Amino acid sequence: MSNRTMSLRLRLFIVILTPLLCASIVLGYWRFTVAQSTAEELFDRGLLAAALAISRDVTFTGGDALTPRTRQLISDAGGGEVFYHVTGPGGIYITGYAYPPASARTGESQVPQYSAAVYRGEEVRVLRMVEPTVIDNLTGETIVTVWQRVSDRDAFATELARRAAGLIGAMMLTLVVVVWFGVKLGLRPLNDLRQAIEIRSTDDLSDIRRSTPTEVVGIVATLNRLLAQVRESISAHQAFISDAAHQLRNPASAMLSLAETLPGVSDPEERQKRERALIAAARKSARLTEQLLSLERLRYGDGIAEPTLFDLNDVVTRICSEMGPEVLGRGLNFELRADSASLPILGDPVLVEEAIGNLIDNAMVHGGPDLSQIIVTTLLSGEQGIVTVRDDGKGLAPKDRDLAFRRFGQVETGAGSGLGLSIVERVALRHRGRVTVDDTLDGASLSLHLPLASTKSEDDPA
Repeated sequence: MSNRTMSLRLRLFIVILTPLLCASIVLGYWRFTVAQSTAEELFDRGLLAAALAISRDVTFTGGDALTPRTRQLISDAGGGEVFYHVTGPGGIYITGYAYPPASARTGESQVPQYSAAVYRGEEVRVLRMVEPTVIDNLTGETIVTVWQRVSDRDAFATELARRAAGLIGAMMLTLVVVVWFGVKLGLRPLNDLRQAIEIRSTDDLSDIRRSTPTEVVGIVATLNRLLAQVRESISAHQAFISDAAHQLRNPASAMLSLAETLPGVSDPEERQKRERALIAAARKSARLTEQLLSLERLRYGDGIAEPTLFDLNDVVTRICSEMGPEVLGRGLNFELRADSASLPILGDPVLVEEAIGNLIDNAMVHGGPDLSQIIVTTLLSGEQGIVTVRDDGKGLAPKDRDLAFRRFGQVETGAGSGLGLSIVERVALRHRGRVTVDDTLDGASLSLHLPLASTKSEDDPA
């Protein structure tokens, strides 16, 4: 199961239990080593107690057999069989097994000595103790050797470790159950939040108002911001559809009226006049539709091409060549003054071309009856390329900028749609540029400022 599909409950379960499992393994290993050490210490003490008891009986009875109490102590010491061998002064065998382990230590040290040896093919732990003794008027040293199988010690240590492992396993099992259901209980607010969102209708985009744990407050706040953006987007779409329907209604009605009257017109001149009017209305409707689609694509980025490097002069020259016949056909002087320097721009040349075309179209539509010329210039200014469209018409004051650049906004009622300058502004923003209304003595002057490619960051989207 991948991290993206793993449930939060299972993820928390694994995160919590993994370190606990590692700790239990370390604890189990430590407990096993402690059990071995404890078994060795207990068995060594048992050997020492047995050796002391045997030495006491030998001295007390003068070398006779051990007392029943001592025999019982030896048989019960450490839970395993204890072997012993006792010699008196002069090395005389007194009691016990005839032969001690072959590798038992020798020497006269009176300090109990522990060693490892092999007895009858088995590893044993040996204790040799030397004490001064008087037996039947004989003075000398009594040597007591006791030993025990190492396997008995290992079995005892294994039993201790097994019990500890059982206890740790029971604790881990308890923790597994507690953590599993504890995580479920802790995630209940998230499940409640999910259910509350699921039962909402598709039309309910109101903010989520529900008490949640501190860790979830940020998620809820983010969801509320997203819902607010969706509400704004839907409102913008609805307003756009309403405005678009209103704007398209007039040219559509005009085309329908003209088309309905054409069959009844017999006068060739009148018919030709109405055909020209019908064509003009169709062009206006088509232009308005294109501008609406362009504005919406710019708003959401749909269909926008990948940024490419192009020369601003080439784009301006191309759009002026395309619109030149239309401008000149209206009896206007049309001039292009391009800067000799290259103006490299990183962006979408189609959008920039449309923006410049809208500036020229805006000058023709809103220039008024006194409009006689349109001049387009390009200029290299620092790290920017500037395209300016200037006319000698009735003009546009800087104070009217906000209204002129508002969608469907017009300073004066005219033939335009009120979308051209709004599109220009959005194109400028998408290219990290700006549009300005310049101060002029007569007419209007609008400039599109675009940063040159050398000044843009590689991560900046066009």
